[in-house]
Amino acid sequence: MNYTYLIVEPHVLPGVSLVRLNRPKELNALCLELMDELVLAIKSLDQDEATRCIVITGNEKAFAAGADIKQMSTKSPIDMLKIDQFTKWDQIRKTRKPLIAAVSGFALGGGCELAMLCDMIIASESAQFGQPEIKLGVMPGAGGTQRLTRAVGKAVAMEMVLTGRFLSAREALSVGLINRVVPVELYLQEALQMGAKVASQAPLALQLAKEAVLKAFDTSLEEGLLFERKNFYLLFATDDQKEGMNAFTEKRSPNFKGN
Repeated sequence: MNYTYLIVEPHVLPGVSLVRLNRPKELNALCLELMDELVLAIKSLDQDEATRCIVITGNEKAFAAGADIKQMSTKSPIDMLKIDQFTKWDQIRKTRKPLIAAVSGFALGGGCELAMLCDMIIASESAQFGQPEIKLGVMPGAGGTQRLTRAVGKAVAMEMVLTGRFLSAREALSVGLINRVVPVELYLQEALQMGAKVASQAPLALQLAKEAVLKAFDTSLEEGLLFERKNFYLLFATDDQKEGMNAFTEKRSPNFKGN
């Protein structure tokens, strides 16, 4: 498929596909059309058996500097309800394969929310994370109050959401929002290498393990443990479980096939 606002690079490394947001003049602002393409691209890669991990990035200056304000500034509540833009975010959240955000420069508003929608975040030293919607007279609407609070805690989330303050990459690392910080010239390479490590694991185990971790945010500890246990047992029906355990006892590397 030809994309207008994305550059999609399947299989840049074994098992790893790359999606680049591509509106550089607008700092990769998340217009409705870009989000439509992003949903289609991620869905296609999620269905691609050769892709086991998806990396999402922008460019060195901006991962995504927020939503496209020009598209929203004159809308009414009914307009926003009809557009139903947040359904796209729900679709991305349902992606079965692991998602890694490679962030450099601005990750603000919807950009920060998109990064948090991913399962891991690798950031460059220039990265800045923020939810500055309050300065526009609104508030986060794509998970910024919920995922941010779960990631960094109430105090930091309140400060970011109520004042619009940005977090530097180092601050984001210190409060647990991201996985690691690397020099600008290495952030994408680091994310792709992380993707390769993920992609080398058993695909069905990756899927069920991701489901179980996300379940921790949606349920009680008791229910979460029950969900985890069922997924654990289910993996004993896979060929990859036999291969992984046989490889361990035979002191060799496993050859996972996704069965």
